[in-house]
Amino acid sequence: MTTTTMPVSPVCAACETPGAEWSAALGMSLCAACTTAATGTPDRDPVRLGDILPVTAATLRASAPAAPRASIPAQPRPSRTGSLMTCRFCGAQARWHRTVHGRWVAMEPGERPVAGVPRGERWYVAGDGTAVQLRGAVPSGTCRVSHFSVCTAR
Repeated sequence: MTTTTMPVSPVCAACETPGAEWSAALGMSLCAACTTAATGTPDRDPVRLGDILPVTAATLRASAPAAPRASIPAQPRPSRTGSLMTCRFCGAQARWHRTVHGRWVAMEPGERPVAGVPRGERWYVAGDGTAVQLRGAVPSGTCRVSHFSVCTAR
């Protein structure tokens, strides 16, 4: 008596549905539904975990309630807006914000639609005033722009 074994298709790592395909980029097997759920529409950039972790960490630091200590007086929370600066080239005003990596960047006032800002020029200012560069974003979303990218005199 011979027994034949049917090849077992891999199971989706997200929803455990059979018939998943291996994704080398993600390092896991995903079904078609979970693959498109991860990227949404073809117009949307995929969002990598490394892109959202700095934003999430900065937001959580800003929103975490400070534990009251009897011996240490409460310190004022940092402002969401940075210190005002005037560009020495064009005379426009912008605000300085510290980046996740400890550098400073001058941000233009106001937000702009993501669709009109090229990749690599999109920024997000977290609740504690930290500027984080966005890699992927929803086209209908908004972002901030560095003054150095749009200075009319440079």
